Amino acid sequence: MATTRAIELKTAIPGPRSQEVMARFKQSVASPLAITFPVVAAEAKGVTLTDIDGNTFIDFAGGVGCLNVGHGHPHVLEAAHEQLDRFTHTDFTVVPYEGYAALAERLLERAPFRGPGKAAFFNAGTEAVENAVKFARAHTGRQAVIGFEGAFHGRTYLSLALTSKTHPYKAGLGPFAPEVYRVPYPNAYRGPSAAEALAALRRAFSTLVAAENVAAIVWEPVQGEGGFVPAGAEFARGLRALCDEHGIVLVCDEVQSGFGRTGKFFAVEHYGIEPDLVTVAKSIAAGLPLSGVIGRAEIMDAPVLGGVGGTYVGNPVALASALAVLDVIDDEGLLERSTAIGETLKARMEAWQAVHAAIGDVRGLGAMCAIELVDPDGAPASELAARVVDEALSRGLLLLTAGVAGNCIRVLVPLVVSDGELDEALGVWEDALSAAL
Repeated sequence: MATTRAIELKTAIPGPRSQEVMARFKQSVASPLAITFPVVAAEAKGVTLTDIDGNTFIDFAGGVGCLNVGHGHPHVLEAAHEQLDRFTHTDFTVVPYEGYAALAERLLERAPFRGPGKAAFFNAGTEAVENAVKFARAHTGRQAVIGFEGAFHGRTYLSLALTSKTHPYKAGLGPFAPEVYRVPYPNAYRGPSAAEALAALRRAFSTLVAAENVAAIVWEPVQGEGGFVPAGAEFARGLRALCDEHGIVLVCDEVQSGFGRTGKFFAVEHYGIEPDLVTVAKSIAAGLPLSGVIGRAEIMDAPVLGGVGGTYVGNPVALASALAVLDVIDDEGLLERSTAIGETLKARMEAWQAVHAAIGDVRGLGAMCAIELVDPDGAPASELAARVVDEALSRGLLLLTAGVAGNCIRVLVPLVVSDGELDEALGVWEDALSAAL
């Protein structure tokens, strides 16, 4: 194989040491923890990851969207180390620390809504979603929650009830939380249209749940696991209007789409509407466990004192990392960089689409782009997507599928990727497509 600038493969994939450790995983680790890539990490920097066999890959998975500022950014590492030297844990609700206020203030400065706001921090995206629902229920005095087909909001039980994909996430794990209802999400490629999806939501108030019983509508401005499907401004405006009409809290799930992934700090900014609550996680702290809810103060203050919390509600090391992430996004112009990456991605993907009929759709906002692979009859080509990912892995590129049928391939590359690394990776992806087809 020709020498490349970033990818360096020294063994077959997976290499012998990775295979040995994978065998240990099989013996000692619960099998439902499905491993996507059978390569065992040794170190990572920027946009590259090196396994224990010495093979270096370009990482388009980004820890499933956690690494918008890249692996091991020096400023983030420095902030985490400095906090580690001071203290690692007190439980904020027992003995608080200043970093909590600092991050809350800086995120609220970027909030996609006007007026007074407040924040609360947790550990994972699923916790942020569950707590957003708590805030909404306490504020409205209502119980019901509406989500969307194709949505992913997490794996704990209320979030799992909102999550739409049955296999592998929900099969055999019910019953799920009650008073959760699901309606269609717009899809410019497969339908329904924005108008049709809004009509279905209005109809749901007559056929599924009375509007006056709905506390919250939980919504991704770009569906993540659902296949990187943007909702579009028409649907967003209609959704906001319906929530205003019926006094429903609009919860915007920005766990995967936030922190610059789409070229705006929050994806909802593309649509010109204001949500009431925003959930954040993943890239907030460059891979350290941290999530949060930011929202209108009157909603965030609604639960009784002690009504939300937990032992690790905003770990101080993760908070320090999150503050550094915000510095990096600003100092390195990563919002603008995301837009530029997206332009390159779409141009290359559309060129592939012109050659390969199996690419049914190219879509996304900013660097949050994906291709959808289809059979000749337009049906989802899930096995083809899996083959492309395997071919890419064998050539040194880590790619992830998405979509309810698993037939989409998404991009979660760190936004610090260089032009050379991006071009190299897209060349590998193109070769993988040709080989799989």
